Amino acid sequence: MDDNRIWQFERELWLGGGDVYRERVAKDCVMALPSEPFIFDGEAATSAVESTPRWTEVEFADQRVERPHRGLIVIAYRAKANREGQSYHALATSTLMQLEHEQWVVVQHSQVPLGVMVADPDA
Repeated sequence: MDDNRIWQFERELWLGGGDVYRERVAKDCVMALPSEPFIFDGEAATSAVESTPRWTEVEFADQRVERPHRGLIVIAYRAKANREGQSYHALATSTLMQLEHEQWVVVQHSQVPLGVMVADPDA
């Protein structure tokens, strides 16, 4: 997958809904996100996306792409997203795994929000 396609794939995940997640996020994906329950698998992340308003726009900066092994892509970036008057700024990583020619899924994703206090699950 070339770099432009990688970033389009990631953008569509930010802006898309449950259908996009069902197609592009592995069921055994591991996600670390700044909202409860904080650690998600692919199915829980898809459910969360379906019950949350979608981002209407997202911009990426400081983008980095690594290909540590054939069929594996790791990306890191800063995201600035907006929806319904709410803005969100975070550092993010995703790991994509190739299933077949031109078919990729997310197997790992994490977000570290910037400029906000994140809830402590033990508090």
